[in-house]
Amino acid sequence: MKLIIQIPCYNEAETLPLTLADLPRQIDGIDTIEFLIIDDGSSDGTAEVARRHGVNHIVRVTKNKGLANGFMVGLDASLRLGADIIVNTDADNQYCGEDIRQLVRPILCGEAELVVGDRNTVGIDHFSWTKKRLQRLGSWVVRQVSDTAIPDATSGFRALSREAALQMNVVSRFTYTLETIIQAGKKNLAIAHVPVRTNAKLRESRLFSGNWNYIKRSMTTITRIYSMYEPLKMFSYIGAIVFGAGFLIGLRFLFFYITTGGMGHIQSLILAAVLLIVGFQVFIIGLLADLIGFNRRLIESTLYRIRKLDLKLEKGEKEPGARV
Repeated sequence: MKLIIQIPCYNEAETLPLTLADLPRQIDGIDTIEFLIIDDGSSDGTAEVARRHGVNHIVRVTKNKGLANGFMVGLDASLRLGADIIVNTDADNQYCGEDIRQLVRPILCGEAELVVGDRNTVGIDHFSWTKKRLQRLGSWVVRQVSDTAIPDATSGFRALSREAALQMNVVSRFTYTLETIIQAGKKNLAIAHVPVRTNAKLRESRLFSGNWNYIKRSMTTITRIYSMYEPLKMFSYIGAIVFGAGFLIGLRFLFFYITTGGMGHIQSLILAAVLLIVGFQVFIIGLLADLIGFNRRLIESTLYRIRKLDLKLEKGEKEPGARV
């Protein structure tokens, strides 16, 4: 059983040594533990620091492309390196490395394919009152749209089985945390969460510049991913609201038409007609999006198959029934 701990980095030369020193070297049930650094276009010598501290694998990206891209680059590299379990953690030493033992336990026991570390954000001292509430709200929204029970959806401290990693396809450029949970929920992967500890804050977050930026980008990500997996439901809700508004306005016009002849209310009739037409069109768009979503699921299934075949060919393994 091989575990690879991946750490996406962008100018983390100062904090990386602390993070590496905190990681476990031995875990019961794990035969091999290796460290992988994804240097996302750093200009402060992060890769050299990683090499001096004995990191097993370093993947360098020439230009900074963001946390989500770094996460996916790490998953791809870890799979090619033969990882059975992949743990993702942050380079700023936010998470307690020893808790990786608890993080991988549900996967080792066959109880989960994706495990997310729950930081208990309400108890983190350096989180402001506003940030704590936003974290809780965001996690609640993700639970509703993903049909999961993850209490800390924005936690980047997580473990994935090989099968779960093969099925991840992050398209967001902002962060992988929300998208991977929604994907896992919609793909019916076994998901679990375990309590984890956090260390003292070493620096401010680089992911977003403020609370408003966090809300805007998170909601955009959630809406986009949910519409990818549940397009008919999403557009049906929107279409029903618009169509319902038009229907009610139409009833209003009909009431005045019966009682007063409708004089002076022709605008209501026009607005009702427009809303009814738009509502119906939105529903049709939902049907088309659902058909496109079906094709996307076929593409994801094919991509999953290709990834597995590619990894087997790299190892020199043959597909069942393959002819030499």
